[in-house]
Amino acid sequence: MAVLPEVRKSYGRLKNYVDGEFITPTTEKYDPVYNPAKDEVIAEVPMCVKEDVDSAVEAAVNAFEEWKEVPVTTRVRYLFELKNALEKKFEELSRVTTQNHGKIIDEARGEMRRLIENVETAIAIAYTLFKGERLDQIATGIDEELVREPVGAFAVIGPFNFPALAPFWYIPYAMAVGATLVVKPSEICPIPMSEICSIFDEINLPPGVVNIVHGGKEVGEELIKHPDIKGVTFVGSTPVGRAVYKLAGEYGKRALVQAGAKNFVVVMPDANLDKAIPNMIASFYGNSGQRCLAGSNLVAVGDIYEELKKKFVEAASKLKLGYGLDESVGMGPVVSRKAKERILWFIEKGIEEGAKLILDGRNPKVPDYPNGYFVGPTVFDDVTPDMTIAKEEIFGPVASIIRFDTLDDAIEAINKSKYGNAAVIYTASGAAERKFTRSVKCGNVGVNIGIPAPMAFFPFAGMKESFFGVLHGQIDCVDFFADRKVIIKRWLG
Repeated sequence: MAVLPEVRKSYGRLKNYVDGEFITPTTEKYDPVYNPAKDEVIAEVPMCVKEDVDSAVEAAVNAFEEWKEVPVTTRVRYLFELKNALEKKFEELSRVTTQNHGKIIDEARGEMRRLIENVETAIAIAYTLFKGERLDQIATGIDEELVREPVGAFAVIGPFNFPALAPFWYIPYAMAVGATLVVKPSEICPIPMSEICSIFDEINLPPGVVNIVHGGKEVGEELIKHPDIKGVTFVGSTPVGRAVYKLAGEYGKRALVQAGAKNFVVVMPDANLDKAIPNMIASFYGNSGQRCLAGSNLVAVGDIYEELKKKFVEAASKLKLGYGLDESVGMGPVVSRKAKERILWFIEKGIEEGAKLILDGRNPKVPDYPNGYFVGPTVFDDVTPDMTIAKEEIFGPVASIIRFDTLDDAIEAINKSKYGNAAVIYTASGAAERKFTRSVKCGNVGVNIGIPAPMAFFPFAGMKESFFGVLHGQIDCVDFFADRKVIIKRWLG
């Protein structure tokens, strides 16, 4: 297949989007933004400073006073316009995502489809979950009611792995309930969100409802500490997520923090491997393993081990690496040179600790893209739960095969992990499935599904050190961006 054309070769110096306009920030520092398949600079992202944050927050706060008074039916019309505009730019935004992040085009299209589903769900909940409650005559002549009111301006700190989708776990819901936002996209993959800002212009969204300010760690901290920001959402690693949650608590802010993962994929002796293996490969190597729901530890229970190992390695070894805009490619590069170095460090650590490297993805040959940040599908055998590669989040295309005699042993290992994002079981047994789903301490559980990604009308769950907070993303955002007001009234006549 031919390589799909890039939307643009260069996106130039990115600007902030504040109060409905693209503006040049006050900072003079810019960092390069790369196409990871080519190691080419395709944009420059501003490393903004406090003054830039202040102007974006001021715009969000000022807009809130008017936006909260806009009838919910009108806010929903903006969401309909947003959905339609995103559909029109679906392919363009998908290609932009592949160019900046590296994921293959089908994965980028999947990200855009999930993004749009969140807009659709926000439209629905504006008329359903945002409604209040009422009870007449709680006492003689006294009625009581509950209404939901938007809280104010919030910060959204996005990750690099789903640079467009993850911020949209929150953006449309805030719009639906009447809150306003300042979004800090990933400084590694800032282009997709920057491109989406032009859509806010197209639909004539009132200025200041959604604002974008670029930058790194300092911008995120300034947003959290800002006295006019009511709360923060974050998606990223556990160490950074813990720091975000702590800082939010110190400043009395609401926080919704989706953090890291180390996901177990358990394969029972009765699993149908011919049907399951393609699903597993997508789980472990989709998005080049850079996904909080990615498979990481492949657990063989009982005597399925030899057959599972053979078929899994065979399928993984056939994945074609290359530029994600080539539709024949099965896996793209990892997001950055630094990410590649980190993954290679984990591979060396696995070898050092005694794991057996049976599929080596180091330094693969990728025709036409010799400078890309490629790591091939990698598989370790003879891995034990106490090894670093079995315990820590690698965030790359590395699978660790672990053997257990029983399902109870597998569940025990999952529950001992400090992470609790996802766990998966492949089985034909209802009894095994029930024991597994009831026993594992994980927020997202898959049964014969390698990537248990909740649809937008369910919360994106997580437990233990994979999540900090009370409310989760997606549909849970109604109660995050709004507060409850209880009104008890009596008329004296």
